[in-house]
Amino acid sequence: MRPSPANPCLSALIPIFFTSILVLSALRLTTENAFLNQGLNHIISLFSPTFARNKSAKSARADHDIVLGHGCNLFEGKWVLDKQNSRPLYSEDSCPYLTRQVTCRRNGRPDSLYQKWRWKPNSCEMPSAFIGEVEEQEINVLGDSIQRTQWESMVCLIESAIPDSKKFIHKDPPRKLFIAEEFNASVEFYWAPFLVESNADHATKHRVQKRLVNLDEITKHSQNWKELFAPSRFVSVEKLNAIDTLNLWHRRVGSEKIKEYEVLTAYQLMLRTWSQWMESAINPQKQKAYFMSLSPMHLWSSEWRNGSNGNCFNETYPIQRPFWGSGSNLSILRAVGKTLREMKVNVTFLNITQLSEFRKDGHTSVYTERRGKLVTSEQRLKPLSFADCIHWCLPGVPDTWNEILFAYLIDN
Repeated sequence: MRPSPANPCLSALIPIFFTSILVLSALRLTTENAFLNQGLNHIISLFSPTFARNKSAKSARADHDIVLGHGCNLFEGKWVLDKQNSRPLYSEDSCPYLTRQVTCRRNGRPDSLYQKWRWKPNSCEMPSAFIGEVEEQEINVLGDSIQRTQWESMVCLIESAIPDSKKFIHKDPPRKLFIAEEFNASVEFYWAPFLVESNADHATKHRVQKRLVNLDEITKHSQNWKELFAPSRFVSVEKLNAIDTLNLWHRRVGSEKIKEYEVLTAYQLMLRTWSQWMESAINPQKQKAYFMSLSPMHLWSSEWRNGSNGNCFNETYPIQRPFWGSGSNLSILRAVGKTLREMKVNVTFLNITQLSEFRKDGHTSVYTERRGKLVTSEQRLKPLSFADCIHWCLPGVPDTWNEILFAYLIDN
């Protein structure tokens, strides 16, 4: 049996994006080290998509037809080293909006090769157009630290095209809002760790001894999202659930009683609450939904290197063979698939799990912070205790998630 870290935490994400095109995103099931015991969340994103200003809509559409118009599967492929010197798509120095959690090079990581890999689908090329310069676009991201990283990636991919005097960050917990005045665009992050209500919903004080999740209630969050569902907007909601595997999930019964559930059962109950809300909030005639699958972790190196006893620490190359880690729970994925099939709202599945499974080299490892403080040089000598093999460095893997999402947004 695979050993688990102290006080493990099982996490699941379900991101979604709505609008004329509604994008559902990500489910993630993961076991976390004790020091990462923080509420993971879901993500809501709003889009009113337009093409990059440096390319015409016609040329952007032509590039995109190569990707999806001929039936290309963007999720089957391999990671290749970029030979055109186009990676990374931005740098830690060029984007001032990256948090210290993800700036691995600045935090002391000695190698930079992890920034230079490009995802190459087997039967096509990724589109060359991106959200570099956007007009009339709103992106709202609801989620946890994984979704926050994807939000930071989106901001960095957009901000370089905007004059300094025309962009700024506004913080109003649980929201962080990037505004690009010149293009009437915004990218917002909203902290909502379980999508449904929990005792870890506070934007800054969400570490609790025992997590309690009200699996039947989503009103507290959803009443803040009503404005996101205007017909002219593009919304993306990512749902992520952080579950302590020791406490399991709890469901309030009546006014006093609290009931424990096995993780899968609890997750199914949460999905029911979430899907019912989705069906009542989305106009299927005007909005389309996408579901982005889970973000994997790389806690045990023995899974890709027989006989080893490490984790993602000191990994510098992607896995170059078929691989599926134990942290990517298929039962949870099946539960999500069943829910999506039964929903009245049509949802397109975006499977970023497999392509991310290869990237054992992309995690923040010991080049990150722990509860607001950088991992110290002494702690770095104990990677089995202090390496973060769940979160991702930026620039890095989440940039590819956004490239794929953008390809689908163009398609619609």
